[in-house]
Amino acid sequence: MNRRELLASFLGMPFVLSSGCGLSTPRLPAEGGFVGTSHEAGHKLRDGFRPEPADDAWSTTDVVIVGGGVAGLSAARKLKQAGVDFVLLELEPEVGGTAVSGESPVIAYPWAAHYLPVPLPHNTELIDLLDEMDLLEGRDDDGTPIVAEQFLCRDPQERLFIDGQWQEGLFPWDQASEDDVAQLNAFQAEIDRWVAWRDPDGKRAFSIPVAECSTDAEVLALDKLSMQQWMTDRGWTSRHLKWYVDYACRDDYGLSLDQTSAWAGLFYFAARVSKPGEESQSFITWPEGNGRLVAHLRESVADHILTGHAVSQVVPPEFGLSEGTGLASVVAFRTSGGAQPEVRGWKAKYVIFAAPPFLAPHLISGYREFGPASIKDFEFGGWLVANLHLDDRPPENGFVMSWDNVIYDSPSLGYVTATHQRGIDRGPTVLTYYYPLCDASPKVARERLLKLSWDEWADVVLSDLERAHPEIRSLTRRLDIMRWGHAMIRPTPGFISGPARSECSRPFGNVHFAHSALSGIPLFEEAFHHGNRAASEILESVNA
Repeated sequence: MNRRELLASFLGMPFVLSSGCGLSTPRLPAEGGFVGTSHEAGHKLRDGFRPEPADDAWSTTDVVIVGGGVAGLSAARKLKQAGVDFVLLELEPEVGGTAVSGESPVIAYPWAAHYLPVPLPHNTELIDLLDEMDLLEGRDDDGTPIVAEQFLCRDPQERLFIDGQWQEGLFPWDQASEDDVAQLNAFQAEIDRWVAWRDPDGKRAFSIPVAECSTDAEVLALDKLSMQQWMTDRGWTSRHLKWYVDYACRDDYGLSLDQTSAWAGLFYFAARVSKPGEESQSFITWPEGNGRLVAHLRESVADHILTGHAVSQVVPPEFGLSEGTGLASVVAFRTSGGAQPEVRGWKAKYVIFAAPPFLAPHLISGYREFGPASIKDFEFGGWLVANLHLDDRPPENGFVMSWDNVIYDSPSLGYVTATHQRGIDRGPTVLTYYYPLCDASPKVARERLLKLSWDEWADVVLSDLERAHPEIRSLTRRLDIMRWGHAMIRPTPGFISGPARSECSRPFGNVHFAHSALSGIPLFEEAFHHGNRAASEILESVNA
C-alpha cells in the first residue's frame, strides 16, 4: 500500500480526503519499535513444536498453572493462601497478560487495561483484594467499599474532540439537537429499567462478575440480536447517540455497534450502576493502570513464577505420559533458548489452564477429540496499543487535557494520559493510544495488525492524533507499539447464551480452566473471579 491507501485502510477515506495527505511519510519519532507479546513462540506451538524433556528435567508439584495473566495470578494467590505447592508458567517475560505496564523516566504507563470500577457490595472477594492492597478507608452501610480518594480517577476524567475543539465529557452535547437529547434520555431510561430489573430469585439482569447475572429467558433473549438492532427496534436513529454507544462497544469489546450482542452492550451500561438514576461506579486507577493490581498479585506469589516458559504440552493422566499415576504432565520450553531451548517437565495432581481457551485443543492431549465442540465459538479480537513519549504537552484548543481523551469519528479510542492521576499537568508525559481492529473476521484483523511495519503503524497513530494535535509529531520523542493478536473475547450475538462458556469451564480430567473469556466479557473482575473459582475447585477436591 502507498501512504494514502494505508491511511484510508486504517483511518477511513473521509479522513484521507479531508486531510489531503501526501504519499511521502512525514516525520516519525527517532526512537521506538515493537515491544511485547511473543508471537513467534505462540506460532511455533500452533505449528506443532513439541519438545521432550530429558529424564532428569522433571519436577513434581501439586498444581501447575498455565498462564500468568490475571486469572492465573489470582488462582496462584488463592493456592498460596491455602498452603498448596504450585508453579506458574508464563510465556512472556512478565506476568500480567493484558494488564501489563511499562515505565519511563517520567512516569509508569499501561499497555492495555487501565482502570477498575469500584465493585458493588456483593463482589466480596474483589473487595477483600482492594482491602489487602490498603486502598480502602472503610465500607458504607450497604457494604460498598469506600476507596481512598487518591486512588479514584482525578478530574477532569473525559473529553471529546469534535468540530475542531475539545469539549468536556464523551457525549457531544454542544452539537446535539433536541431530538438527540430526547433519544439519549430514552436510552438512559431503558438502562435504568434494566438496572432495577430482578428475576424471581432476586438476581440482577447484569452484574459483575457475570456469574451473578440472571439467566432468565427475558435477559438472555437480548443476546439473540445486535446492539444496533436493539436500538433500531426502539426507533433510536440519532447519529450522536449511535456514535456514543458504538464507542462504548469498541472500548470494552473491540466490536462495533452492529457486531456487539445487545446483552453485552447493555451490560456495559448497567452492570456498574448500583441503583436506577445513579452514575456508574467510580474508576480506580494509577499511572500504570491495572499494572498496579498485577504487581500486588505477583508479589504475593513471586517465588512460584517462571516467566519466559512456553507450555507446549499438557497431558492428563488418562492420555499417556503419567498413565496409572493419577498425575498430569506439563512440558514447557524457555522462549529465549534459541535453536535448542531448555525443556522442562512437571508432574502434578492438578493443572489450572489459565491461557486463552482457544489454545486448549493445541496444548491439552485429548481435548481436540474429547473436549467440547463449542471451543470453536471463542473469538478473540486484535488490538494495537501505542505509548507516545512526549517532551512537552501539545497546545490545547478547548477543554483541557483529561485522563481519557477521545476523537469523534476516529476508529481509535483516543488515548489516556499517564501523568494525569499524579496531577502533573505540564511538561513531559506519556500518552497511551488504543486502536481496536473491528474486522468481521478476527483472523483478517490479526493479519492486518501484524503485517504493517513499525513505520507504517507509527504513521497511522500520529496521523490520527494530528486531527486534534497538529504538533504531535514534533513533540513525540519515542513511540512504542504493542500488537495484541488475541487481546480479548468478542461477545458477538449468540455467544453469551450459547453453550461454550459453560461447557469450556468444566474440568477436563484434572485440568481446570480459568480465563476472563469464560465469562464472555473481557474484564479484570472476570479474570479474577475465574482464577479464584478454579483454585477453589481444586481446594475442594484436596479437602474432600
